[in-house]
Parts: sequence; structure tokens; C-alpha cells
Amino acid sequence: MDLIQQLARELNLRESQVEAAVRLIDEGNTIPFIARYRKEATGSLDDAALRDLDDRLSYLRNLEKRREEVLSSIEGQGKLTPELAAAIAGAATLAEVEDLYRPYKQKRRTRASVAREKGLEPLAAAISAQDTLAEPLALAGDYLDGEKGVNTPEEALQGAMDIIAEDLSDSAAIRGDLRRLIQREALVVSAGEGEENGTYAMYRDFSEPVGKIAPHRVLAINRGVKEGALRASIQLEEERAVAAICRRAVKAKNPCARAVEAAARDSWKRLIAPSMENETFSSLFEAASEQAIKVFAENLHHLLMQPPVKGRVVLGLDPGYRNGCKLAVVDPTGKVLDTAVIYPTQPYNRVEEAKRKLTALIKKHKVTVIAIGNGTASRESEQLTAQLIRELGPGWEPPVSYVVVSEAGASVYSASKLASEEFPQFDVNLRSAVSIARRLQDPLAELVKIDPKAIGIGQYQHDMPPARLESALGGVVESCVNSVGVDLNTASVSLLQYVAGINSAIAKNIVAWREENGSFSSRSQLLKVPKLGKKTFEQCAGFLRIPGAENPLDATAVHPESYKAARALLEECGHSLREIGTSALRGLPQAVEQKGLGALAQGLGVGEPTVRDIVEELLKPGRDPRDQLPPPLLRTDVMELKDLKPEMVLTGTVRNVLDFGAFVDIGVHEDGLVHISQLADRFVKHPGQVVKVGDVVKVKVLEVDLRRKRISLTMKGVPQG
Repeated sequence: MDLIQQLARELNLRESQVEAAVRLIDEGNTIPFIARYRKEATGSLDDAALRDLDDRLSYLRNLEKRREEVLSSIEGQGKLTPELAAAIAGAATLAEVEDLYRPYKQKRRTRASVAREKGLEPLAAAISAQDTLAEPLALAGDYLDGEKGVNTPEEALQGAMDIIAEDLSDSAAIRGDLRRLIQREALVVSAGEGEENGTYAMYRDFSEPVGKIAPHRVLAINRGVKEGALRASIQLEEERAVAAICRRAVKAKNPCARAVEAAARDSWKRLIAPSMENETFSSLFEAASEQAIKVFAENLHHLLMQPPVKGRVVLGLDPGYRNGCKLAVVDPTGKVLDTAVIYPTQPYNRVEEAKRKLTALIKKHKVTVIAIGNGTASRESEQLTAQLIRELGPGWEPPVSYVVVSEAGASVYSASKLASEEFPQFDVNLRSAVSIARRLQDPLAELVKIDPKAIGIGQYQHDMPPARLESALGGVVESCVNSVGVDLNTASVSLLQYVAGINSAIAKNIVAWREENGSFSSRSQLLKVPKLGKKTFEQCAGFLRIPGAENPLDATAVHPESYKAARALLEECGHSLREIGTSALRGLPQAVEQKGLGALAQGLGVGEPTVRDIVEELLKPGRDPRDQLPPPLLRTDVMELKDLKPEMVLTGTVRNVLDFGAFVDIGVHEDGLVHISQLADRFVKHPGQVVKVGDVVKVKVLEVDLRRKRISLTMKGVPQG
């Protein structure tokens, strides 16, 4: 089966789709570009499907490369047989290829290699054949050689047994059998010492079947081992393992067969068990990492795609103690209008002064929402804000609300970006306040300034394989940025570098050109940017928008390569470019339907998917998919942890989704956990089936642990309407 056929079968796609996608990828096209502007070729494969295909394509090509390396190595040793070549060619995974290559790898000096140097390989072969009734020790007498250090039959026999043991450990068939046995019957066991309620308390005397252990438990044990808090092992009953080896190795009932059985036991204890324990832990960690990365990526997608709070004047508040709380007011475009510092928290406790300053800023700039970072002083800041809002009274216009928006560490990263890009005159806390406010106004534009690993929406992300994590999260950010589109004249370097085809160097060149020459008035001017050639222009142009451009199509997601078709479509249906986005085009879909989509597409020289996309864009140019999502939960009051009581029903925002449940912000600073078993009145395989980051949900309090600051919540029996 060739590569295209295999990918089509595994991914349940048509071969024509796979062939087109692989060709486009190999030609250097980006995933967002292929997904948006090459639908005719791929049969409208979306971004997620294309990324899955690209990942699997890379794996299979690496597998094929490794196959060729292994075949070449074995052939170079003069040991490649037709049967072995066929087995390597048919290996479906890298692990299978490595198993087949294992006997032919150059090894460090071992007991078996020493025995081979002493000429004992024929004795090992004679014993392994098990076709004689002679005692192995008697056979060993024929292999004495004082010059080679084989002085007694016992020494000769021991050397032969070492060779047999190593051969058994190198057998691909035996390792495959044991791998399956471990998956069925072995246990992951961890142990440790320490305080009962420590971080790894549940893993200090823990065991669970290899085939059933949850990914987050694998990651927790791995972290505990790395930190020296736990010891971990894979436990399989020795007799079961030896029996599995003997089923392949023992062929008779005679003295030689008993010797082979003894070698099998030695092989398991000394060679195979340690090797397969490492392999099993590695396999479990790899699978758990992939699951964690998948969950992290899903959370990141929903966080980035949170709906922006548009048209609002926002006051950003970065909580602090010694240095005070920094305030920044930004207008609906993100422009900084005012800044201030207040000291309502310890050691100053200047609450009344803080309220006066806050009130003055709110009234002066008509602030309607306050964005509070969730730093260490956030609780006091929330209380102050809620108290201030209550004192303003219900008659205050416009009404004011607040929301906690920042994740741990996020403001520091985004603030450092702001330092170099806009506000070098502000200290880091003032820049953080600006970032907090802008994050509410446009989460995507602000969060791209942050290293995704620093956003607290995953589990054990710092333990993940860095390259794989960076690739997956980078793909998520790229997908989100390109699905929303980017204003070419306002986008930061951080945002531009995630646009299809644009790297950090070209992003900097775009901003530099903009600063030197003024705003872009057309997409075609991108070709004047240094190092931005025709290929890059092809990839990025459709995702970069110019609101108010002379050519209205420059403000849409219509690609420049389809401008001619868009104009012709409008003309054919009795419309013009100046009607784009107006009510005059309301009848366009019906006109297209009357003329026939297929016939119209053929006449325009484009595919039907492109015609559909053009019509959609002409009706709603530069539409933002985030506008269709529910807005964030804004609060006007605040509660304390001690205020919570069992059976209370509250509204909260989902902050993190993990394998074992979801954490929900219910306005008491500490997020509550809805365990996977409490998410719904039905069986839930994964929390992501029920909730996602940013969802506003209703929850009921089950239990509050004031000492440990833990809140248990449930969504069972709680209407979500």
C-alpha cells in the first residue's frame, strides 16, 4: 500500500483529497491557506483535518526513512534475507522497525558478545536447536579453549546461555508478545514517603493496570519521579513473562529445552524486564503527553477565540501590594487614555483615596467595565471594585461591571511585549494594566504576545516534549489568527507573525514599512515590503484586511487571486463593489441560486466552494467568527470563600478543562472543580464533551474546604438554560 492509500484509509478520506493535500503541502503552502483557498482541490478539508494529515504524513515519511536506513545497515552487514526485508517493509510503526533491527545493531560489550568472541555461538545454536537428548554440559565439553579463556565445561555452558539469553531479548516476536502481555496484565506501581496530604499523596501507595491508567495519572507519577518524591515501576508476574518467552523459544522436552527455559528466565530478569519497563513508561508518557497536548490545544483554541468586548471603554487594574495597584484606561480601539496608581491593599490600606481615584477615572472616561488581573492582591481589588460599583448605585450611567481576566504569568509576558512595541515609558505594572484591559477588548490580539505554555490552561505542560508542544500550540494560534483575520494597519508584530506565510522577520518588516510610509492603502503594497515575495503574498494576503481601503475587497477575506471572479459575480447579478456589506446585496444568494451555482462557477472560472465563500464575504465583509459566541461573564458583586454553602447555585466561567474535570471561576478567587463524574447526568468520557474554556455555566456547590481552599462543584441536575 502506497503512502496516499495508507493516509486515505487511516484518515477515512478519499485518495484524491489526500493526494491534493500532500501535493499542496509539499509545494510549501501553509495549512490555513490550503484550508481556506484550495477547497476545490482538497474537497473542502478543514484546518483540523489538514493538520492531522500533515502530522501523520510526517510520521510515515520518517518511518519510511528509518526503514531505508535499517535495510541499508543490515544489507551492509551481509545479513539481509528476503524474509527479514519483507518484515521490515511491512512494519507499521517505528517500534516494530527497531525491534527487527535490534539483533543487528552495534552493541556495547556484553556478556554475550564476550562469549561470541570465545567461539561459543555454535554451542548456543546447538542447545537452542533442542534436537538432542544430550546434556548441555556434555555438549559444552567440545568447546574448551584455554587460549580464549574457556577452561571448563561450566564456563563454556555459561557463555552459551548468555548468548541464548541475549538472542531471546533481541527477538522481535518475543518482544511483541511481551509488549501485548504487559498491556493486558502489568501494573503501574508507585510508592513514596512524605506527608499524607502532600502533592503526591495518592501516589505514595498506588497501582493501576498499564492498559487502564489515566493519562493525567501517568503525568503526575512522571513529575513525582522527576522531583524525587516517588519511585515507580512496571510489575508483571515473572512466571507469566517467562511462559510467554518459552512459548516461542522452547521446542521440546529434553535437557537442552530446560537449558533454554533457564536462559529465558535470565533473559527476562536481566535484559528484557528493565528494557521493557523503560519502554512501557516511555510509551505511557508519550501517549499521555499527546492527550495532554490535545487538551491544552483545545483549551487554548477556546481561550483565544473568546468573543471580544467591543465598543467599551475599559479600565485595566493590575493588583499589587508594595508597589500599589496600577490602573490604565483604554478606549474602544485600545488607545491608552489615562493611567494612575492606587494603594488600597496592605501595607498602605488607603481605601478611600483609591475609591476616589477609581471613581474619578470612571466618570472622566465613562468606563463601563473594569478588567482585573488575578494576581496575589486580586481578592482585595475585587472587593474594592465591587464595593465601588455598589456605591455608584443603580442609577449610575453608564452601568459599570468588572471581570477577572488574567491568567497566571500572562501579564508579565504581554507587558514585556508592550514595553518594546508601544510603551517603553511605562513601568512593567502599568504595561500590565494596559494589557489586561486590551485582553478583554480583543483576547486573541493580546494573548498572541504570550508564550502559550505560560497560560494556565493545561496540565504538566512544562513536562511535555518541547518541540511537539510548540508545534501543536503554534498550530492552534495560527489557526485562530487566520480564521479571524488581521487588520494590516493596526496589527502588532506578535500578531502578524502568526498570519499564514509570515515569519517574525517579515512581520517586523511590515511594521517598519508601515511606520515609514504610513498606513497600507491596498494589499498589493505588501509586495513592497522587504523579503515579502510573491509566494508569501499568495499565502498571507487573504488573511490581512484593510478596513476603508479604496478597493472594498481589500477589507474582506476574498483572496486577491479571486478579485476578478468577485467583480464578475457582482456584475452578473446586477451589483457593484460599492454595495459590498450593504443591504443592497441581501438578494445575492437567491440570485446565485437562480443562475445555478455550478453554471455560475464554471463561467467565473472558479470552483463552487470559492463562489460560496465569495458570496458570504460580500454579504458580511471581514466578519469575525467570535461575534457569534456568548459574551464573557461580567460581575457587579464579589463573594468570599466563607460565603459559600452546599447547595448554592452560582454562575461561573470555565477557566480550564483537564482529563479529570473542569475548573470554574465562580467569583471567589479560588476556582472550583467540577469532577468529570459531576459534569452531567450521563456518562462523560472526557470533560471536553460537555464544557470548553470560556463557557458560562451554572454550578451547585457540593463541598467547601476552607483550610485547603478547595471547592467541589456539580453540574448534575442544574439546568443550563
